[in-house]
Amino acid sequence: MKNLVPFFTRLPVRGDFEKARGELWALPLVALLSSALPTAVLYLNLPLGNVLALLALYFTIGLLHLDGLADWADGIMAKGDRERKIKAMKDLNTGIAGVFAVVMVLFLQVYSLQLVPFYALFLAELNSKFAMLLALATKKPLGQGLGAYFMERVNRKQLVLGTALYFLLLIPIAYTEPRSLASLTGPLTGAYVIHISLKNFGGLNGDCIGAVAEITRAGALLGIVVVWQMS
Repeated sequence: MKNLVPFFTRLPVRGDFEKARGELWALPLVALLSSALPTAVLYLNLPLGNVLALLALYFTIGLLHLDGLADWADGIMAKGDRERKIKAMKDLNTGIAGVFAVVMVLFLQVYSLQLVPFYALFLAELNSKFAMLLALATKKPLGQGLGAYFMERVNRKQLVLGTALYFLLLIPIAYTEPRSLASLTGPLTGAYVIHISLKNFGGLNGDCIGAVAEITRAGALLGIVVVWQMS
């Protein structure tokens, strides 16, 4: 897992790029690190804890995935054929669709965090990282960027190991609190994002994978909120 940390967080850890490609199965484990600080903030129940927790999250993981979400949304909402959509996604300027997508994802997360148990952000990050593994496992790269480079090394063994690790981390919490299974809305949401990305672009690049990560996390938190408020 050590080699994945510098590529999926801002934590000051050195990693080997080539070795990281062979450790993608450990992506669910990265959630333990990426959610540690924001989970501690929520546990301490500080004033404006939901806002501080979200700031702590992005301080840890950076804003690269949010940037990808914005570009992805611009491409999805662009009118025209596949080439035009890809061109809109790769445009350096952020359009209104991108701004709207980022605002809504942040809005859903910050308001959800005041209505869920303190460990919900770990569940959301766990689902987010697992959904990224699922996206890479499609092995349908768009272009020759970092996403394509990682996809080259994802195989069935990595996917099986990653899935087993995901459930190994999820089951103890779900056993203690069955309502935690509501977080499974996250990977379902992520799977839908993967589907519409393939439909619109014909493949996945770093922007698409960033969108999968962000929307999955928001979807997981929203699912937990709904179940918690109905209980």
